[in-house]
Amino acid sequence: MSGRERREQLIRISRTLFAEKGFDGTSIEEIAATAQVSKPVVYEHFGGKEGVYAVVVDREMQKLLGMITSALAASHSLIKLERAALALLQYIEESSEGFRILVRDSHAASGTGTFASLISEIASQVEDVLADEFADRGYDPKLAPMYAQMLVGMVALTGQWWLDVRKPGREEVAAHLVNLAWNGLTGLNPSPVITVASRDQQALAKPRASEKEMRDFEKAREKELKEAEKLRQRELRDAEKARVRELKERERLLKEAEKAREREEKIRQREVRLAERAARLEQAEHPE
Repeated sequence: MSGRERREQLIRISRTLFAEKGFDGTSIEEIAATAQVSKPVVYEHFGGKEGVYAVVVDREMQKLLGMITSALAASHSLIKLERAALALLQYIEESSEGFRILVRDSHAASGTGTFASLISEIASQVEDVLADEFADRGYDPKLAPMYAQMLVGMVALTGQWWLDVRKPGREEVAAHLVNLAWNGLTGLNPSPVITVASRDQQALAKPRASEKEMRDFEKAREKELKEAEKLRQRELRDAEKARVRELKERERLLKEAEKAREREEKIRQREVRLAERAARLEQAEHPE
């Protein structure tokens, strides 16, 4: 086994052990024994446990960051969001050991920061996307950093939850994440699905795809996005109409309650007058 091959073997073994036992629970002796080498071999390649841990963490962070960055290169904001969610879930599905290492309380030996720092780095990229989107929609771009943290945090925490449960499937989880982030609680779609553009992203990477197939794909994507936007606008209009109806109904009930109070007050006043009249009559009939 060459020196490079031995190094890669030690990284793979260490990755598995760190994921299972954490940094403190893993020893150089265990790494060496699993690789069937002596401890000096591990020291020769990495200088110690801290060195191999730093390499493992750095590789996982760069892999995940690269996948997210690639996803954010899409043209439409909805597609960016879908692909970023899918990228994180894909990483979790394909690199569960790496994700477990990243979300643990990072040891200072990592040298590349913590999972929180990775999330902040992703959030800074999302911030640029949101700032442009806010500007186009007339919102304050200065709010983009805060919204970026909210959005990335929501996706990251969902990923940590999904790491263990793995249900529902990756696309369904991504669809619900995007449903909440894109539509908000007041406009949730009861049966969300990932768009064709994100679901069939690999189709664009096929080397043999013809220009016609590419054009057809783009047309289908644009059509789907327009239909999704129309649906969202219709849902917003319906929600606004429902809100107006609710306000009118509330106003009607308030008016009825006010009328009822007025009637009750009139009845009370009439009863008071009748009582006073009865008292005067009784006093007239039975003067002291």
